[in-house]
Amino acid sequence: MPKYYLVVALMLLWSSCDFFSKTAVKKKSGPGAFQETAELTEQIEGKPNDAKLYFKRGTILRTLKQDSLAIVDYQKAISLDSTNAVYYSAMGDLLFDHKDVSGSLGWIQKAIQLDPNDQTAHLKLARMFLFTSEYNKAFIEINTVLRADVYNTEAYFLKGMCYKSMKDTNLAISSFQTAVQSDPKNSEAYLQLAILHEARKNALALDYFENAYKADSSNLEPLYGKAMYWQNQQNFSEAKKVFNRMIGIDRNYPKSFYNMGWMLLQEDSTEKAIRNFSIAIEVKPDYAEAYFNRGLCYEIQGNFKAAAADYNQSLNFNAQMKAAQEALARIQPKIK
Repeated sequence: MPKYYLVVALMLLWSSCDFFSKTAVKKKSGPGAFQETAELTEQIEGKPNDAKLYFKRGTILRTLKQDSLAIVDYQKAISLDSTNAVYYSAMGDLLFDHKDVSGSLGWIQKAIQLDPNDQTAHLKLARMFLFTSEYNKAFIEINTVLRADVYNTEAYFLKGMCYKSMKDTNLAISSFQTAVQSDPKNSEAYLQLAILHEARKNALALDYFENAYKADSSNLEPLYGKAMYWQNQQNFSEAKKVFNRMIGIDRNYPKSFYNMGWMLLQEDSTEKAIRNFSIAIEVKPDYAEAYFNRGLCYEIQGNFKAAAADYNQSLNFNAQMKAAQEALARIQPKIK
């Protein structure tokens, strides 16, 4: 065990007891991950040498954002059963989520050593090499998986991300297209296709944004991309249609109101713009850009005190916003 994790385990020994004690109380209050964690804790008390129980509890702790405690449980599972590749893979995955690439690498490599046919571990390793820009190594892992499973969607997606990072747009598009052919519900691959086509100012981007949303309607980012495609082309009419559609789907998505406000500001409809910026701020109280642009609207209307208040608020949330600093300096002489 690396020294760092030993320290973490010792530091968290008391907190883990406290956490599981609280969990046991929550068990009675309702179902869900907390209840399952409490049940597993009780089972572990009866079977303290069962690696599967520790691993399962560690996995649930990850869903509860208790990653430090999950590390302790994963480490315990590995100490009880050092032959299970899944345990090593999970530990490596957790560390990679925290951008600890060097710490993650050894665990994933151990998982592959124990199970050379573990496609998930190979693809995790490919993601690490993509992150560190070691593309040749990433391709080796990806191709290992594709030799065993020619229809592996994630492998084609990662290959596309490698080519995209290497600035080879044609091969990136080809890989992402293969990914969606293999899995028509792969929203991420559709989104990448949309981004690459948008960069080429190709209207196919609109279809890909739409397909990305249809593949995962819980995520509004593809529709946001579609709206921004029109906005960046100064086609505010089409952009507003998409943003209004987004507002109809989710009124708690602040960028819809912000961008509606921004376009209205360009059209000199300052009152309507103010209303949209205000809603964006209600939804996202720390929205520095919304405060700044509402301040611009007030400045245009000659309401310099309200403008100064918004400019100051934008700086409270983003002290480096040069435009707000300049705006404050510009209107100070006008405030009576």
